[in-house]
Amino acid sequence: MVLESAEILVKAGMEEAFEAAVAQAAPLFRRARGCTGMRVLRGIENPRAYRLLVQWDTLEDHTVHFRGSEDFQEWRRLAGPCFDGAPEVTHLSSVLEAF
Repeated sequence: MVLESAEILVKAGMEEAFEAAVAQAAPLFRRARGCTGMRVLRGIENPRAYRLLVQWDTLEDHTVHFRGSEDFQEWRRLAGPCFDGAPEVTHLSSVLEAF
């Protein structure tokens, strides 16, 4: 499992529009090859800061298959106008889970 973590800063006043765009785009992620789940978190100290977390079976499911798809283009069309700069994306793998 690979966890995509995208730090997204949203333009001031566009928080509701961004959240609506994410809700509209959720099916794009759900049907993507290798996507096993997603969630979006909003900052408390900075409500313009969001974190998109997407679980993928493999790195390539995100970087090759999803990013090369029409669904990715649609995601960017929906949410991109709300971005205040490019999202910072990293990929993570689990080394410990203790809940």
